[in-house]
Amino acid sequence: MLITGAGSGIGAATARLLATEWNLVLCGRRSGPVEELAAALGGEGRALGVACDVAEWDQVEAMVAKAIESFGRIDAVFANAGFGATRGFLEESPEQWRAMVLTNVLGPALTIRATLPHLLERGTGHYLITSSVAGRRALPGSLYSSTKFAATAMAESLRQELRNRDDDNSIRVTAIEPGMVDTPFFDERPGSWALRDTEIAEAVEWVLGRPESVDVNEILIRPIGQAV
Repeated sequence: MLITGAGSGIGAATARLLATEWNLVLCGRRSGPVEELAAALGGEGRALGVACDVAEWDQVEAMVAKAIESFGRIDAVFANAGFGATRGFLEESPEQWRAMVLTNVLGPALTIRATLPHLLERGTGHYLITSSVAGRRALPGSLYSSTKFAATAMAESLRQELRNRDDDNSIRVTAIEPGMVDTPFFDERPGSWALRDTEIAEAVEWVLGRPESVDVNEILIRPIGQAV
C-alpha cells in the first residue's frame, strides 16, 4: 500500500494500523518523519519511507517506481497528502494558495497518473482519496473547500473512467471525507470533541476489507458534535 502524506496525522495513523497486514510505502515531503515511521513499522522488507512532493511529477514517478522495485506490486493507493489555509479570500498569500491547490488537487491527480498503468496491468487494486466534509458543502471564504470539492469530483471521475473501460478491471475507488479531526493539520488543535486520526484509519481499514465485488465510493465521517 502506498500512502502519501504519511508523515503525520491520518496518513501515519493508517500506516500504524495496517502495518501488520500490508507492506507499506510511506511518502512525505520531508524524509525524516516517513523514514522514522517506516523503521518503527518493520523497516526494510516491510515499510519504506520516501521523500516526495506530490505536486512534482518527476518525484511522484520516482516514488512509484521505487515502490514497485521494492515490493513488486502496488495493491492500494491512499492519496492523502494535503494541507489547508485560513478562511477568507483576503487571507493568506497567493503563494500559499498556489502550494495548497497544487498539493490538494494536482497531487492526487499525479499520484493516480503514475500508478494507474500498473493497476490496470494487474486489473485490480484500490484508490482512496482524502477529501473532506468541506468537499461536500462549501465553507465561507474557504479555498481549501474548493480543493476538496475537486478531490471528491476526482474520485468519482476516476471511478466512472474505470467502469467505462472494456477491460473488466476490478479497481475500486473510495473518497474518504472526514469532518473535524484532531491532527497537526491545525495550528490550533480542536481538542477532544473532534475525531481521532485513528478513527479515520479504522474507516480506511474497513473499506479495504470489503469483498472485491463491493465498491464503497464515499465515506463521510463526522464527530457527533459537528453541525456543519
